[in-house]
Amino acid sequence: MWIPSNNKYGVAIHNWHGDVRFGLALDVGDSVDIVEECTYWYRGSCPRKSRAVGIFPKTYVHIKDLSKIDPVVAECTQVLREWSEIWKRLYVDREAYKFQTLRKVMFSILESRRELLSATMTQDQTLELQMVVVSKIDWGNRKLGLDLVPREGPLAVDPHSIGIVKLYNVHVSSADNAKASSSRGTLRRKTQRKILTHHLYFCMRGFGYRIGGDDAEVYFFLYDGTHMRPLSERFLFKISKDGFTNYTEKLHSNCTVFTDLGAADLNEDLHLVAVVMRVGKIIQSDSIKKIEKSGAYGHGPTFRRPFGVGILSLSDIAHFDSSLEQSSDEREYNFKLFQCEEKDFHLLPELIIKKSNGKYSPIQPSQGTQGIDVSLKLLHGGLGQARQEQPLLFQGTTITRKMGFPDVIMPGDVRNDLFLTLERGEFERGGKNTGKNILVTVVVLDETGTVLTDCLWGASGMDAQAQYRSMILYHQNTPNWNEMLRLCVPIDKFATAHVRFEFRHCSTREKTEPKLFAFSFARLMDTGGATLRDGQHDLFVYKCEDPAKLQPANYLRLQCRQGDPQAKMDCGGCFSRHSRETFYLRSLLCSTKLTQNADLLSLLQWRTNPETIQDSLTGVLRLNDEELVKFLQDVLDALFAMFSNEEGNSTQHSGLVFHVLVSIFSLLQSNKFQHFRPVMNEYIENHFAAALVYKGLITSVEHMAVFMTKAEHPDPFQKCFGSLEYIFKLLIQSRRLFARATGGQYEDSFRRDLHSLFTALNGMLAVPSYDVIIPTQEALLNSTGVVLEQLKDTLPAPELGMLARNMLDAIPRGAPIRLIQAKLHAVKDLVSGELFHEDDSRTVVLSVACKHLRMHLSRRDELRLCAEILSEILSQLYDLQKEQRDKVTNTLQHDLDSLCKNILGILIRTISIIMEGSNAVLPQLVSCLLGLLQLLDETHYKRYWDELSPNKDPRDLKEFLSKSLMVYEELLTQDWHVFPNDWLVMKLAANDVLRMSLEEFAKPLVYRFLAPNGFDSQLWWSYFSLAVAFLTQPSLQLEQYREPKRLKILHSHGDMRVLMGFQILSMWSQLGEQKLHFIPSMVGPFLEVTLVPEPALRKATLSVFYDMMQCEQAARGSFRLVESELIDKLDLLISVNKGDDEYRELFSTILLEKVQMENPNWKDAGIAFIGSVTRLLERLLDYRSVMQGEENRDKRMTCTVNLLNFYKNEINRKEMYLRYIYKLHNLHLQAENYTEAGFTLKLYASMLSWDRETQSFAPFDNSGQPEWQRKERLYHEILKYFDKGKCWEKGIPLCKELAQLYETRRFDYNKLSDILIQEAKFFQNILTQLRPEPEYFRVGFYGMGLPLFVRNKQFVYRGLEYERIGAFTQRLQTEFPSAQILGNNSPPDNAILNAPEQYIQISNVRPVGDAQSLKTAMVPVPEKIARFYEVNDVTRFIYDRPMYKGPVDKDNEFKSLWIERTILEISSPLPGILRWFEVKQKSMQELTPVEYACEIISNAGKELSDLIVQYKRDPKRNINPFSMRLQGTIDANVMGGISKYQEAFFSEQFLKSPQGAGQQANVQRLKALILEQIQILEQALELHGQLAPSGVQPLHNRLLERFSQLKQSLSGMGRLKRQHSESIVNTPLPPLPTEQRVAQATASTSVNANSHANYVYDLDEIYTRPGDTLRPVDPLSSYQTLSKESLSIPLEDGSAPPVPNRPRSQNFITNGAMDSPEVPPKRQPAGNSPGAPPLPPRGITPDKRASNPLIFNDFGNSDAVGRRHSSQQQQHGQKYSVVDISYDDPEADQQPHSLPPNFQDGSGGHLSVCFAPNDFRDSGISTTSSRELNHMNLNNLSEDSSSISASTVHHREHCRVSSNGSLDIHASASMNITQRESSASSFDVEDLPVPPPPIPPKSLAVSTSNGVSIGIDEAHSPNPSTQLNHIQNQNHSTNSHHHLGHQQQQNGDSDGYTMLQHQANGLATLPPPAAAAAAVEVPPPLPASAIASSSSHQHDGGTF
Repeated sequence: MWIPSNNKYGVAIHNWHGDVRFGLALDVGDSVDIVEECTYWYRGSCPRKSRAVGIFPKTYVHIKDLSKIDPVVAECTQVLREWSEIWKRLYVDREAYKFQTLRKVMFSILESRRELLSATMTQDQTLELQMVVVSKIDWGNRKLGLDLVPREGPLAVDPHSIGIVKLYNVHVSSADNAKASSSRGTLRRKTQRKILTHHLYFCMRGFGYRIGGDDAEVYFFLYDGTHMRPLSERFLFKISKDGFTNYTEKLHSNCTVFTDLGAADLNEDLHLVAVVMRVGKIIQSDSIKKIEKSGAYGHGPTFRRPFGVGILSLSDIAHFDSSLEQSSDEREYNFKLFQCEEKDFHLLPELIIKKSNGKYSPIQPSQGTQGIDVSLKLLHGGLGQARQEQPLLFQGTTITRKMGFPDVIMPGDVRNDLFLTLERGEFERGGKNTGKNILVTVVVLDETGTVLTDCLWGASGMDAQAQYRSMILYHQNTPNWNEMLRLCVPIDKFATAHVRFEFRHCSTREKTEPKLFAFSFARLMDTGGATLRDGQHDLFVYKCEDPAKLQPANYLRLQCRQGDPQAKMDCGGCFSRHSRETFYLRSLLCSTKLTQNADLLSLLQWRTNPETIQDSLTGVLRLNDEELVKFLQDVLDALFAMFSNEEGNSTQHSGLVFHVLVSIFSLLQSNKFQHFRPVMNEYIENHFAAALVYKGLITSVEHMAVFMTKAEHPDPFQKCFGSLEYIFKLLIQSRRLFARATGGQYEDSFRRDLHSLFTALNGMLAVPSYDVIIPTQEALLNSTGVVLEQLKDTLPAPELGMLARNMLDAIPRGAPIRLIQAKLHAVKDLVSGELFHEDDSRTVVLSVACKHLRMHLSRRDELRLCAEILSEILSQLYDLQKEQRDKVTNTLQHDLDSLCKNILGILIRTISIIMEGSNAVLPQLVSCLLGLLQLLDETHYKRYWDELSPNKDPRDLKEFLSKSLMVYEELLTQDWHVFPNDWLVMKLAANDVLRMSLEEFAKPLVYRFLAPNGFDSQLWWSYFSLAVAFLTQPSLQLEQYREPKRLKILHSHGDMRVLMGFQILSMWSQLGEQKLHFIPSMVGPFLEVTLVPEPALRKATLSVFYDMMQCEQAARGSFRLVESELIDKLDLLISVNKGDDEYRELFSTILLEKVQMENPNWKDAGIAFIGSVTRLLERLLDYRSVMQGEENRDKRMTCTVNLLNFYKNEINRKEMYLRYIYKLHNLHLQAENYTEAGFTLKLYASMLSWDRETQSFAPFDNSGQPEWQRKERLYHEILKYFDKGKCWEKGIPLCKELAQLYETRRFDYNKLSDILIQEAKFFQNILTQLRPEPEYFRVGFYGMGLPLFVRNKQFVYRGLEYERIGAFTQRLQTEFPSAQILGNNSPPDNAILNAPEQYIQISNVRPVGDAQSLKTAMVPVPEKIARFYEVNDVTRFIYDRPMYKGPVDKDNEFKSLWIERTILEISSPLPGILRWFEVKQKSMQELTPVEYACEIISNAGKELSDLIVQYKRDPKRNINPFSMRLQGTIDANVMGGISKYQEAFFSEQFLKSPQGAGQQANVQRLKALILEQIQILEQALELHGQLAPSGVQPLHNRLLERFSQLKQSLSGMGRLKRQHSESIVNTPLPPLPTEQRVAQATASTSVNANSHANYVYDLDEIYTRPGDTLRPVDPLSSYQTLSKESLSIPLEDGSAPPVPNRPRSQNFITNGAMDSPEVPPKRQPAGNSPGAPPLPPRGITPDKRASNPLIFNDFGNSDAVGRRHSSQQQQHGQKYSVVDISYDDPEADQQPHSLPPNFQDGSGGHLSVCFAPNDFRDSGISTTSSRELNHMNLNNLSEDSSSISASTVHHREHCRVSSNGSLDIHASASMNITQRESSASSFDVEDLPVPPPPIPPKSLAVSTSNGVSIGIDEAHSPNPSTQLNHIQNQNHSTNSHHHLGHQQQQNGDSDGYTMLQHQANGLATLPPPAAAAAAVEVPPPLPASAIASSSSHQHDGGTF
């Protein structure tokens, strides 16, 4: 039993093939969503297999606990799966850049996912990596156009857990983050505050300089290039003489962090300075260098000497992006050192920055180094935050402090640093010529002379020192050291400490200690407590050479500088000073404990010096802000003590104190001291003790408010009202302390004072605003929220609300925009503050906020601020509602009612107005509307409906509902266009809210607007329209999404379409009798609902149509309106890609079931209507499926015709009919089917009348015309198309109709003349223009995989111009690429019809013309006219299939050859509105063998008669086709066809046999046709002799000679007998008795015009040469000659002469009774052999009627063979020579690929291809090659050349098909073989000593490679080259014949048909003995049919 599982998720751990029923195959690693489970199986789906649900074993799946999976990891997994599909598609689309970029990002995410799964990182590292990963995901989703993922931090939000307003805000922030994200994971997020503090991490990586064997010290510090001063203290790094890499004094000693850099410090001119000092001797002599090299170092003193300075610009680091949350990457840099003269060494950084190149020079680094290598990284935030984020960087790293305070001073920062800079000194020379080497020693001492240790640092990175020794400048009496020191003296010792600077001269001699010669000192604090002032100090230099005298008691009495107040004497004692000697010192104090300001000190000590209070307060106002903040608590205590006396009254200083307080409070509002606000709050709550100051504060603020307008300087007022937060905090705290001390005395007085204060404030706001006071009013409003918030515990909520309302209402309506904005900001502060969280105060604040929101929403000003306020209110209320979900308080319910009542209506009106334009605040307002709807429940709506309909007046309610529904529909119809396209989560959440809201909106419709007296159809219509728009919006169409996304939506929201569909049904069912109001207007919308591809929804809603039909039937007696509307809307909706086959089936099934079940009285009409709509659906769906793609154009045409026929015939919808007429017309124009386009427009024209003047409008054309004008315009268009399509016959009736219009009705003779000229032109074109005649093809479409409109149907196609079956098949395969072409034409069985695949069967068919207009002709119709009707205006087509009945005679299969003729009838004639039509009727007909023979001979005679008529009419036309036809008919090599007919049908035995029963008439007809053929030939020869030019006369003579032989062979119809005969060529013909001619004509019953007598039948009395002498006949020169007398009727009593013996040729081989010729020895042809292949004549026009020689009204076989050109031997492109003929043609032996249907018979049998010899190369007839012919300019043809013999056309067709190698024509290349008459008594070869013969000119013995011997004989030619060419023709024909023989062995019942058809067409065939001889040498015995096939295809291409 299957049990539902709770959304289990698993991963396949093994491959499973799913080889059970309903099994779901899985691969290792596939994730599966499990829906159900049983004991051993799970049932679920795999996201990789879209929509596939199946079962799989439990043991193959590992279940994963989703709760333990990191959400970011799970998102990575989902994203990678989704992206992988897109990634593959990018590869297919060849988008290389996107492909590579996405690949990198995917691998990066994969790697990050692996790291997250490893769980080896700290929380901070994990969070940082998650942020990087989601940044990459957001970037990829944005680039790929996927949906935005709303996030808070790295995690996606759950839309069900937060309100929709907050969801909107999250979407906004996520969208900004996604736009700022990059593929590298860096993220530009909008930070809430600007980063004010930065730190620079520094690490020295390499030092590429060697300093002469000495140690080095490198001092790094930051330098401001703008002011040319240092920004930080120095950082020291020591380099040993052994080099940088060997120095390991201290771990991390090469790293430091430069702290507290502000935004102003990070600028273009920030530099890093490196000052390198050499530590060693003052001068390094050569000897010292030698000692150092030897390793013996001296032990004398070492000094610090200048070496070089390097500068690194930090401008790129300074340009960091503060929006990047991640720290900057660590970057490496290198820079070089420079040096200059020592006197300018202190200026070297400035010189380098200013690029004063002439004053310094670079120092070359060591080989292979780049100078100094460092790495830098910028850190952001406070120092504590930086330590937390980058703990590894700070581990063991030195901190290098900034020389000054940071931009943000933290309350806990304690600092007490004094920075001293040893700038320079000025010393006397002292009588020496050279300057001193002066060393400065710095010592910090107290007043007793004790050295203060651990308080002096020369640089960070070094330990604290007792003294500091400066560098030495060589021989400088005015040295500039410019060295910085840092002093950190304890606070308790600071007052008594001083710094002493000792100056010593250093000698260059070794072991000489520096000698003291002077000193200076500086006191750190004066007697008043102020420290040493910042800036430069000029210190006195006192002479002293005895260190023992340097006692503080001796010099502290002296002045350290000019004007030293602590000095007791100017100079004296043991120290003297020179006035010109000065030491310059610069100091900077950075201390949070000490101050340099005396005013501040006097303020703090005001009690000791009360007289200085006024000056101190005034001085404090001018103080530096940092000084005040450092002593904030002490200053405040002092100020409040001075503010009031002990009784709480004001003092004389109260006003000034208040100004100082306001200045301090204003100072705390700045960003620099923002972190001191908690310090201030802490002071107020815990340290503030002035319980009496509240009175003074109230009075002071009120005074400021009153005198604001009178003030000259507004700044104090702005500061005052901007600082009301702290003032009120202090005021309230003071009152609280007082109340606590006094037990709450004077409470009423306090409240009165407060109200008085607020009254003054309101009056201040009511003052008309002007530029000076607006900032002050703004400051007051900005403080209002926090002020009222402070009073929440002091005043009750109603009073607070009154104060807030009065204050906000005090602002005049016409106030400046700045003041309005400030007011709204105040409202926002109120609703976001603490007042809004408590029930009592929230109601008051909400009422105030709603009042002002309504005002501004109605005026539509400041909408953004209104939206922000509303968003804040809704977010707060949502959170409160969520907290109180179990039990919602009445207060919250009341607040929601109040909000709904005040805001909902005005908000909807505002949205409806601003939706018309583009307003940026619209999305936020819509989210507020949705947020408000989300908060309301049924009770709120009910109270609101009651509120809107007081006294049951529904007008306000109706207006609200109408406006709301309109706004909702506008939002839905544009698919929530107010939100970006990728906000799918937001759209789904909005739909969820809107759906629930619509359920509530439906209730007032039912309860208040449904009653008959109050029914409002427009309101109901709006509701239904909105519901349909909801259902059909794109974002809810889940089918368009990928499977994982679809399942996720279903899991989170369900299918909201189904829920809304049931809501629509419920509302429809409520209508009752009112339904008629919505018929038919709701048919379209409901149809849209039913077309939604959700089965449950369709099944539920389709019954609405039955309901509509029932309603309309009951009310109006029919459902015509429903029917009409449904059809109209179906056409429109299906065309926009809605609906499918499933819908069609459901529509039919559900409605039919409903009709059957209900059984209404209109049942029959309903069933007919449903069937009609179902058929329309089928056609519309077919049409839609082929709307796109060039390859589907023909399908579109078919579907369009189906639709227009449907609209015309079934439902008679003229407008729809016309629309599809024009669609079809446009399709034809695109395909250049001009004739069909004309027929299509004719459909429209036939609907119009010449008599009506009414306006007519065409589809897609809004310009109306009178009906007759539109018809006239259409006729001219049609004529243009017929002219382009060369279908002039169809245009002539239109011309006549227009001519009659112009002549008899409109009397417009100008147009009449034009149309008559056009008509005449059409007539002329018919006779003069060349028109290719199309071929027709039968196409059968079989299989269930094909579209419905062609499935298991047959069509007849009209081919394109010059399109043969190969090209047609290729075109059809392009249109149906999945279809298989069936190789035979047998009817398909049920397996193919019902197969899921697609099959196509293609074959040629022959049109059967039936030209009614030609049947009234009284004269022969001209060929050009008649031929048009043969292949046009046809509806009937035929194709034949051979079949055998009865026993098959192997020697003569004509006896049993029947023809199965299939007659196809199509629905419309071709050409028509399509190039194809469906076969509507199919019939079968069988032709007996005799009938088929009659048809063959009759067709041949008709063709010859046509040629006679043509040449009599136009004697000047090209004679070549006429000559070829005669040659093909008369000069045939063999004579087998008619003789076979004689043998088969002219015997008594046949007439008595069952096959001959009833065939007597046909036999007589066959005899008559043969004799008629002879008469036609006589006429043709006579005409040919008259027309033939001199060059063709030799050919004509030969034709006469051959014709005489032909008549002689037909001298009798009885049994022929063999006679002795010699060659007729060498024997004169006897005279022909004239009296015998008539008898001869009547007795000839079996004449074959295509053959000559090449063998003699027994019992046939044929005339032979007189004399019966038996003699050998020369085999090379003898051939039979027939006399004219031989055609006479034989006498009954005459006896046949004995059969003569035929002499044998040399190498003749005897095998039993058979003679088999053999191929003579081959001879090599000459170098330039004249044996070129015979070529077709010039001027041959391709005739596409090659398969249709019938007259248009005859059913004759179109495959009547014998129209092939004599050059057929070129089909394989062989080389021709006299004897050397290759028999191993590779093409001849290969299997056929495909046989074009126009080369096949009706049953799939092989085509009979006949070839005629080309023996007139020298007779004047053209012998152009087939290749030349293909490129021949057809303009050379005469106008009548289209009547060329079909044999020529078949030759060309065969050459074309064969030469490309793609089609192997299964035809017997008729082998032009002449079987010599043989006799049983002929001589043997051995009896005659005849030498080997030369190349035989006419008679060859050819032995094929397979042993089948074929005799080849040819009559003498007038020209030797003709003979040679003819031999070559024969040999090549033999090849083709040999190939066919093999092929026919494999073709079943069609084997003999090809050969027999050749015979039937007059092809001479070997008699049975010859056939046996031909087969005697074949090693394996062949079937009879195969032997006959291989031996009987001997024809020269001619036909009757």
